[in-house]
Amino acid sequence: MTTTVTPYGVDHVAINVPDVPAAITFYTEVLGLTLNGTRPDFGFAGAWLDAGGQQVHLIELPIAPNVGQHFALLYEDLAAVVAELRGLGYEVSDVKPTSAGRLQAFISDPFGNGVELHQHDH
Repeated sequence: MTTTVTPYGVDHVAINVPDVPAAITFYTEVLGLTLNGTRPDFGFAGAWLDAGGQQVHLIELPIAPNVGQHFALLYEDLAAVVAELRGLGYEVSDVKPTSAGRLQAFISDPFGNGVELHQHDH
């Protein structure tokens, strides 16, 4: 059965982290996201981070084993981002082209969540 449902974008992704303050530090100070202070009190620890017009939601819960799941953040100059992160001592994969003509590299947050670093045009 085919539907006519058509999303026009991704609003947010949510990831589990065991330490919200440490995750906020990594995602804001290392990957450049911005803390969004509008998150209501849901009765559990978490945070909302802005990444362009989308958000990353941090939820303080145990981490699922990483078997390939990840989300991607867009950057304008991926080579410069990778060089800067490596210069700060972070382990980042080599930049590789995708079959769609884009560029990608990967990093893990301090808790093992996979993050793809992505560039559309190169």
